[in-house]
Amino acid sequence: MMIGAEARMDGIVLDQPQASPVFREQPDETLRRWTLGVAYAMRPGRIRAVPPLLAFTAVRLLTGDRRLPKAADARDTCNGLCGLVSDLAPATLLKAYARGLYPFCHIGPLKWWAPRERMVLFFPEFHIAKRLRRQIRNGGYRVTFDRAFADVIRACAKPRTGKAPLTWITPRIMAAYTEAFEASHAHSFEVWNADGDLVGGYGLAFGRMFATESQFSFEPNTSKIGFTVFNWHLARWGFVLNDGKHFTPTIDGMGFRAIPREAFTALCQNHGRMPHRIGRWSIVADLATVSAWKPEETPALRAAA
Repeated sequence: MMIGAEARMDGIVLDQPQASPVFREQPDETLRRWTLGVAYAMRPGRIRAVPPLLAFTAVRLLTGDRRLPKAADARDTCNGLCGLVSDLAPATLLKAYARGLYPFCHIGPLKWWAPRERMVLFFPEFHIAKRLRRQIRNGGYRVTFDRAFADVIRACAKPRTGKAPLTWITPRIMAAYTEAFEASHAHSFEVWNADGDLVGGYGLAFGRMFATESQFSFEPNTSKIGFTVFNWHLARWGFVLNDGKHFTPTIDGMGFRAIPREAFTALCQNHGRMPHRIGRWSIVADLATVSAWKPEETPALRAAA
C-alpha cells in the first residue's frame, strides 16, 4: 500500500494509495528469454563460467542454502556470483544492497552478485557534454520523478532496437522493485517530450547511495537528460554516489569509473545502511538550473540545500 498524500518537502511527496500493477510474461516471451539466455551463456567470453555456476546452483538447491550472502563470498570464476535469492522483499533488497550485492539472472534461479569491479559515479566527477547541456536547456522536454514507475520498468524490460530481445527484468523483478517503490525505496525518473511520449529509468536508494538498475530511450540523449537531472538531485540531497554496476554506452563519458569490490563494499558499510530520504521524490530545480550545473561544486550544492 502506498503512503497517503499529505505533505511535500524539498522534493519528497506522499502520494495517494493506488493498486499495485500486475506483471506477466507470455509463454512465447518465456521461451524466447530461455533460448536467448542459453545462447548468451554459451558465448566465448562467458562459457567457462557455466560449469562452476551450474555446480554452485545445484549444491545450493540441494542443500536449501538461501541465506543472504556477503560480497566477500563472491566467486570470481563465476563473475562475482555470491548466492541464490530466497526473497525480494524491500527489507531484503535494502540489506543486500547495503552488503554490496544485487539480484540478476536471465534464466534459472535468481542469484546475488558482487562483481570484482563496480562502475560508480562520485558526483563531483560527473561530466555533462556541451551538446547535452544545450539539449537539457532548449530541447522542450519535461522531467518528473516517481510519476510512472510501472510504465518505466515495463519499458526497461522491452527489447531495444538493434539488440537481442533478452532481458533480466522478469515479472518477478518488476514486482519486487515495484513493491520497493510502493515502500518509497525505489525511484524512477521520467522524461516527456512535447507529444507526451515517455523515456526514463529506475533504481533503488539504500542509505546515501543509489543503484541505477536500467534506463531506456526512444530519442537521442533523452535518457541522459533524465539521468543528469536525477544526478543533480542526488548530489543536492546528500547522496554519496550512483552505482552503475557495469559499463554501458549510456554512462560512457559521464564520469563513472571502476572501483574494486572491496572499496565499494566499504562504501556500502559506511553510507548504505542508515535510512535517507524515504518517500516519493519530485524535482526541485528547473532544467535551466541543471544545465548550468558545475559538478565540481557539488559540496556547495549540498550546502545550499
